[in-house]
Amino acid sequence: MTATSKEAVGLAYSLEGMLHAKRMTWEAIAEMARRITPGMLESEARELGLAILKDLSMERIWHPLLIRFGENTLKTFKQRSEGDPRLGQNDIFFIDLGVVWDRHEGDSGATFTTGNDPEMQACAAAAKTLFDRVHDHWKNHQVAGPELYRYAEEQASAMGWVLNLDIKGHRVSDFPHAIYRAGDLGDFDECPNVGLWILEIQIAHPT
Repeated sequence: MTATSKEAVGLAYSLEGMLHAKRMTWEAIAEMARRITPGMLESEARELGLAILKDLSMERIWHPLLIRFGENTLKTFKQRSEGDPRLGQNDIFFIDLGVVWDRHEGDSGATFTTGNDPEMQACAAAAKTLFDRVHDHWKNHQVAGPELYRYAEEQASAMGWVLNLDIKGHRVSDFPHAIYRAGDLGDFDECPNVGLWILEIQIAHPT
């Protein structure tokens, strides 16, 4: 496919629609994070998340709602959670949310901690810092996908973390983006345009 066809959109698409979906997705994540508390099972958190999405009048879910606790945060998107862990007093969790709002796809994720474990807090902070650095590298230098993830890997290593390069971003659009089969952001040989791609960053401690 050409770069143009890899960034194709449907008739319903608008940048404002994508930005609205982004805002709503972050609102949902913030509410879930506020209400997820120690002692809750991972399955209970997911049920809570689905209820919050219903309250926010989502249109539909376009990728499964993932809420991972503890060691399950090391799982990739396609890997299933192991067991049904209970969130600890000093623990780590993430939310990964893909929802359609007014025919446009939102997709965001973030890592959170409970208690005061310094390494878990450092990991959550580093994931956000790394995301912001890579985003700024795209914005300031207009680089293509492979350079984005080369830079992401370099920066993650310099910060003392390991970047998961099995996850390298993907398209979004008016629903469904999947008809364009555009591949990973990390393999897109042009500078990605705003509102069409999701930058995904997943890191882990070296050990």
